[in-house]
Amino acid sequence: MSMRKIYRKVAKKHGVSIKEVKEEIQKALDYAYTNTPDDGVTGAYQKQVPSKEEIPTPDEFIRYAAKKIKK
Repeated sequence: MSMRKIYRKVAKKHGVSIKEVKEEIQKALDYAYTNTPDDGVTGAYQKQVPSKEEIPTPDEFIRYAAKKIKK
């Protein structure tokens, strides 16, 4: 399934736009990555998500999560 189809399906299910879906996912990622507990474990898991920047984009995170689920 393409990323566009994924966003479209989520947007339709919740009655919002694709843009809103992406924005909300990014907000959640931003919060999770900027409010990481100092336990070392959470940060280690976050570093496993491949991303161009310090905080992954929704596309990067969904691709990573999908690969993990498939395994």
